[in-house]
Amino acid sequence: MLAGSAASAPVFASASASSLELSGYTATKYPIVLVHGLFGFDSLAGVDYFYGIPHSLTKDGAAVFVAQVSATNSTEARGEQLLAQVENLLAATGSEKVNLIGHSHGGPTARYVASVRPDLVASVTSVGGVHKGSRVADVLRGAVPPGSISEGVAVKMAEGLTTLIGLLSGGHNLEQDPLASLEALTTAGSLAFNRDYPEGVPTSDCGDGQFLADNGVYYYSWTGSATFTNVLDPTDGAMTMLGWVFDGPSDGLVGVCSAHLGKVIRDDYKMNHLDEINGLLGIHHLFETDPVTLYRQHANRLKLQGL
Repeated sequence: MLAGSAASAPVFASASASSLELSGYTATKYPIVLVHGLFGFDSLAGVDYFYGIPHSLTKDGAAVFVAQVSATNSTEARGEQLLAQVENLLAATGSEKVNLIGHSHGGPTARYVASVRPDLVASVTSVGGVHKGSRVADVLRGAVPPGSISEGVAVKMAEGLTTLIGLLSGGHNLEQDPLASLEALTTAGSLAFNRDYPEGVPTSDCGDGQFLADNGVYYYSWTGSATFTNVLDPTDGAMTMLGWVFDGPSDGLVGVCSAHLGKVIRDDYKMNHLDEINGLLGIHHLFETDPVTLYRQHANRLKLQGL
């Protein structure tokens, strides 16, 4: 799945707009922090996880930072890493709060920070977030039972992948735990997390959550509900096969209802899990909104909300 406490927090990647003419369309009051999902990265061998999105937001006025948390670990561990980076960012910029936008496992990761330090967070936005578990994680957990040989093999494969990601992205000093991330993304793991950090999570099966939660943080979400979206994208076949494990609509890795958080902007974009971050290299459905445009529209939404 792509989506996902540091003694010394890794440095944020940032986008500079000093040489660009600013329109102000995306100029939010507080900095935007993008948070990657499982097996994610800030930039891998020069390719951004949020492909083209930081630059597009920055050129029209937003201050954008890309967090680097463990590619694989529990939500709480990733959340502590993110919290340390947010604290460093606020100290460096003088800003009072941040707007967190998390994809996949980055959604719950951002929620953790908002729950434990709501004074530092203006809003949390989830894109294809795993808030009530992923059927894919449930199937994988069933296929690799605890203590089995297959579990050991799966862990070694995941460790190899995360090591490679770390070497190519500069995040190799972060603690990794593939089994902890898998457990966190199962239905049982997600529901256990929700009991401790409930803000923004819908109480109904497939409704909206609190838009402005009791902790003073605004919550938003959107997701795709398609798997095969472009014949030129070689990853669409995998997304389609993964989507077969779901009983209802999904983006290939997360069910539509599981992705609901706070105010649901839309849950029926013709996008799969990778399209939501403008990957692979910007290939997406020809007759759907450009994913970059969704992030730009949302930055403007946050701006108009005073965030």
